[in-house]
Amino acid sequence: MAKEVVKKIKLQIQAGKATPAPPVGTVLGPAGINLQEFCTKYNDATRDKMGDVLPVEITIYDDRSFDFVIKTPPAAFLLKKAAKIEKGSVKGSSETVGTITKAQLKEIAEIKLPDLNAYTVEEAMKIVEGTARNMGIKVSE
Repeated sequence: MAKEVVKKIKLQIQAGKATPAPPVGTVLGPAGINLQEFCTKYNDATRDKMGDVLPVEITIYDDRSFDFVIKTPPAAFLLKKAAKIEKGSVKGSSETVGTITKAQLKEIAEIKLPDLNAYTVEEAMKIVEGTARNMGIKVSE
């Protein structure tokens, strides 16, 4: 018989830096899973992406076992990294805080493609370009 899913939790944790301390512990503790086991598995799985913020979807079963799926980094995080800025614009698209090239945009779109609602890289580029525009990042030719 298949295990019954009790809960699904989504978190954004820095790659290779999950610890049983907050925020991970405060979210997963009440779910009743082994925090140290989760942190060890997550850190091992994300060791190659050190420094990136990665969303993770944790599925918790009735016998307190768990599975997790690691998603691609958020588009905003990748855009800030490419534009070499700390944070996006406060005023949105009316204020420019950084610039990226079409090549950088395409690279980010290729990374994000599996998690986006798009079939081609060109469609993914439009989605990421919209995010960039709202963050005040200009895309140059």
